Amino acid sequence: MSEEFVLLEPEDQPGDEWEELDVSDTEADRIARRQDREFNEFRERVKDTEQFKLQESVFDDATLAAVYKLVQDGYVDAFGGPVSTGKEASVFEALGGEAGERPEPGSAAAAEEYAREVAVKVYRINSSNFRQMREYLEGDPRFEGIANDKKAVVLAWTKKEFANLKRARKAGVRVPEPIAVQRNVLVMELVGHADDRARRLNEVDVENPETAYEVVREYMRRLYRAGLIHGDLSEYNMIIHDGELVVIDLGQAVTVHHPNAGEFLERDCENVATFFTRQGIDVDPDDLRAYVTEPEPDPSGEPDG
Repeated sequence: MSEEFVLLEPEDQPGDEWEELDVSDTEADRIARRQDREFNEFRERVKDTEQFKLQESVFDDATLAAVYKLVQDGYVDAFGGPVSTGKEASVFEALGGEAGERPEPGSAAAAEEYAREVAVKVYRINSSNFRQMREYLEGDPRFEGIANDKKAVVLAWTKKEFANLKRARKAGVRVPEPIAVQRNVLVMELVGHADDRARRLNEVDVENPETAYEVVREYMRRLYRAGLIHGDLSEYNMIIHDGELVVIDLGQAVTVHHPNAGEFLERDCENVATFFTRQGIDVDPDDLRAYVTEPEPDPSGEPDG
């Protein structure tokens, strides 16, 4: 749609007098000043808090502003201590606010009070592996045209993990419930607690490896049918809590249309087969891949073709 831009016709010619302007404070001015003051107080309070003293590389001003926005929007009420710290991201325990969606009826979280603990995952913009992230983002149709700089890549990566978690849950894969995302900060369900954290699959004695394997391969198939491949699935990215197997770290998950999708799926199958073979099960990675990629049955019941 084209637009024409024309000059306005002048109204009455002004005289030499000055027009009186109202320069008194408006309500908007007062609100803006209060928000600036509250953010400065928030920034000082966070930086003075004991558990954040070793996390100065995580909480730069832009990240603090993102956290503050999540607090203001009601997704986070209070911060606890760190749950895990990695090179690219740190995860903190926090108290969820009223803006977060209520747990699904019948879920494990539904049995708890709504004022529940959440996990706040903060990606470090300066120390994240820029090149590796781009490998997973390039070729993903959801992120075409992303700028070639570290900040843009990390912010896209955070949004990507949020979107992947939503898609995985919709497909029936047990992953942490995504709650909110702001810049490089992701709020999601905390599986376990900071003082009783969920254990990674490599940290536990798998009592029934056959059942665990059936669950893992079914989750891989559901992800694939939802158009996703985890891309880094192994015993280090699956956790066990209250008898549930939970898939985590979906930031790198790609769509099945990604140019490296086949390579990533092959690696996932190799990792899963290697782990469960060590548990005493004879798992062939090619058989696993065939299971994962098996076409979904025709709902009409008629054979394909």
